[in-house]
Amino acid sequence: MREDIPAALRPPVSLALAKGADLVPAVGGLPGGCMYEPKWDGFRSVILAGADGVSLWSRQGRDLSKYFPDLVEAAAAQLPPGCVLDGEAVIWTDDQLDFDVLQRRLVTSRAALPGLIQEHPASFAAFDLLAVAGHDIRGLPLAERRELLEQLAADWEPPLNLSPVTTDRDEALKWFEELYHAGLEGLVVKGAGQPYQGAVRQWIKVKRRESVDVVCAAVIGPIARPQYIVVGLPVEGRLRIVGRSAPLAAKASRKLAAYLQPPVGAHPWPEVITETMLNRFSKDKGPIALTLVEPLVVEISADTAWTGNAFRHSVRYQRPRPELATTDVQLPDR
Repeated sequence: MREDIPAALRPPVSLALAKGADLVPAVGGLPGGCMYEPKWDGFRSVILAGADGVSLWSRQGRDLSKYFPDLVEAAAAQLPPGCVLDGEAVIWTDDQLDFDVLQRRLVTSRAALPGLIQEHPASFAAFDLLAVAGHDIRGLPLAERRELLEQLAADWEPPLNLSPVTTDRDEALKWFEELYHAGLEGLVVKGAGQPYQGAVRQWIKVKRRESVDVVCAAVIGPIARPQYIVVGLPVEGRLRIVGRSAPLAAKASRKLAAYLQPPVGAHPWPEVITETMLNRFSKDKGPIALTLVEPLVVEISADTAWTGNAFRHSVRYQRPRPELATTDVQLPDR
């Protein structure tokens, strides 16, 4: 009888999560010691190889198999039944991770999908093994699961790949400083002694952040006590909305308010926008009222996740830059 997926791992699979941090933990910072991995810029997904075939599922429980037949086919050819892999579906373009093309997989027509796959094949970076030979191994510590994963991956060929890991913090810091040029977002740090706990933020993620000058041309909340800033950058000759900040602390809000003025003359943005203009991945389609202000250059801290011409995650407001002209602000090189 062929092994099958354990009943407790039938989709949707509850995946372990990570909580954000600003500093890379020390070697002994997590149970059993830290294991450091790259943070891939792709779709977190799980491959299920059952007795009746292979499927690919998103973290939200969506069946992605029809969008990634190249990954499903490779997994069917290389994985024995009864395996469940946790990892990331990614696409490389010119040695850089390409989230825009990856996202196109979900919106391309059925007729056009084969051409897109041929031009931009996907890869899968596996970083955890949840089941093998039909046995649920989530209760094992990560170090033991990793050893089993490495044995399973010994004969893999692309597009299946084993995500690298190190217990050397200095090597991890080198990855953190150098690999962002390839589009990696930072590091994920896990405890070697930790079992796998679905829906629990048991890991730590540290994203690389960069200081960027942007244009604040609107806020959310009153001009005298803004709650968020809405930021823009010049895109194709126009000042386009590219994101919003995390909530402003009371002190930062008061200081920023001293530099905000009502707009003079025509303004490039409307007074009401949709949530998707600030977060293209949001399920909330409702309207958001903007308090328009005279455009002001501000410095923000942003992670390296950039989709199309927008920040994918909230930015952090740093300080006003009234000495700079808005015309000096340029689109970041990403």
